[in-house]
Amino acid sequence: MYRPQIKVLDCTIRDGGLMNDWRFDKSLVKDLFSGLAKAGVDYVELGYRADKKQFSTKDNGPWRFCDEEDLREVAFECDTKVSIMCDVDRTDYNAFLPAKDSLVKLVRVACYVPDIDKAIHLGNHVKSMGYEVSVNIMAVSHALEPDLDEALDQLAETNFEMVYIVDSFGYLYSEQIHYLANKYKSKLPGKEIGIHCHNNQQLAFANTVEAIIKGMNYLDASIYGIGRAAGNCPLELLLGFLKNPKFDVRPVFDLIEKYFIDLKEKLRWGYEIPYAITGILNKHPRAAMAFMKGVHGRTFSEFYEEMLNVDDL
Repeated sequence: MYRPQIKVLDCTIRDGGLMNDWRFDKSLVKDLFSGLAKAGVDYVELGYRADKKQFSTKDNGPWRFCDEEDLREVAFECDTKVSIMCDVDRTDYNAFLPAKDSLVKLVRVACYVPDIDKAIHLGNHVKSMGYEVSVNIMAVSHALEPDLDEALDQLAETNFEMVYIVDSFGYLYSEQIHYLANKYKSKLPGKEIGIHCHNNQQLAFANTVEAIIKGMNYLDASIYGIGRAAGNCPLELLLGFLKNPKFDVRPVFDLIEKYFIDLKEKLRWGYEIPYAITGILNKHPRAAMAFMKGVHGRTFSEFYEEMLNVDDL
């Protein structure tokens, strides 16, 4: 349970923003960053840096873009580092300052396996500007093994610090986490391996623990499990499990009480039958999110039947 090399990354605002279009008040985000710094969290991911030519600032809150001015209103230089995420094909390369002039320390590039070349190109760009870089391979449960092997071989040739296993659909079980951990570690010597789990089948925390057992040192979590659809590994459970004296879970409890109990009533992330169905069937949760808003069939069984016949990513 205790390994000093372990780093915890909070993705509350970035992943949780998928439930409210990143419309978190700056006062909340400022309190969150300060509280997580007190809690000893290593990285706080404050959102995406999306291309404003592709995404409207009217339809999305500030944490969809993470402009430097907005970041400086809510975060500050300290032992807790600011992280942001970028999607391939959705990022303006010119939106980055040199790392020495930025509050951001880690840039995480998200891609599917077929886009690994684009991810490496973007990663090389931000790496050349002085940032730490991670590549997060999304929806690994949908990846064909030969394609995944080729992508990992390409990443092994980069100077990026870390590569993440991402269970985007909350589909994986412990045995699959073990298998993927062994694969990533064998193919990526010298790189840190991270884990990002979704909670569709109530396994995000358990699978994160399995990743720790298999030697992964970079762990994603979010306050009260907030995140897209079923959400993520709850940060408060993870900090409690790690037994590292540098972590203090009490500021996280304070943030939950102040903000996230009410937010959960409004945004309804977490365990819900439609999200469980997409997790069981290894499907993207977008249809389940629509079901939750009353768009899809009248019953859970009808939704399950519909999902059986959907081929998506």
